[in-house]
Amino acid sequence: MKCEETHAPNSNWLYVMLPSKKTVRMPLVTQRLRDPDINPCLSESDASTRCLDENNYDKERCSIYFLKYKNCRRFWNSVMMQRRQNGVKPCMPTAAERDEILRAVGKMPY
Repeated sequence: MKCEETHAPNSNWLYVMLPSKKTVRMPLVTQRLRDPDINPCLSESDASTRCLDENNYDKERCSIYFLKYKNCRRFWNSVMMQRRQNGVKPCMPTAAERDEILRAVGKMPY
């Protein structure tokens, strides 16, 4: 899905043109969290949200998704801390670097 983005002048809002030709106003903070280079656990987050939507927000039914998200955050936080200690910039690996790390591990560590 390809989106066109435009920034409003002197604003913290980003306007995103969806493929359906609908423009959605999204805060930059939200847009940043949706960036796969910044948020390594985007798919786990989306899966948790989808589970809640499908199960009428019954948190007990989605506990496995929450646990996967929590473990994902812990894993990438430890990678980030190790990179920071070693002086590697950026602290959070890009999406491409994360794919390489996961391939090197051999299986999903979370």
